Amino acid sequence: QVQLVESGGGLVQAGGSLRLSCAASGRTISTYAMGWFRQAPGKVREFVAVISWSGDNTYYADSVKGRFTISRDNAKNTVYLQMNSLQPEDTGVYYCAGGPKLGRLRVGVTSYWGQGTQVTVSS
Repeated sequence: QVQLVESGGGLVQAGGSLRLSCAASGRTISTYAMGWFRQAPGKVREFVAVISWSGDNTYYADSVKGRFTISRDNAKNTVYLQMNSLQPEDTGVYYCAGGPKLGRLRVGVTSYWGQGTQVTVSS
């Protein structure tokens, strides 16, 4: 079993930046694809970004391309999401997720989810 704990959320003005972290425990995530999803109020959870176990491959939702960067440090068992040029539509709860299959993780099919961290972007 792997436990995922997100941190780094908060309130930021439009145009600002935040860096989210996802710390894993219980087992190494070095062989897992890892990703970030978000859920805005009244909306379904949506894919944001995913990274392969090696870090060589990354994929992003069109809405965040060029603004967000996903990265990982397997030695620290941690995944990051650098968010720049934040906009009010980026507001939501951000969830970290992981799993052995990157393709399945991209569509949210995984057993391992964190509890989420709130990101609020004011206009």
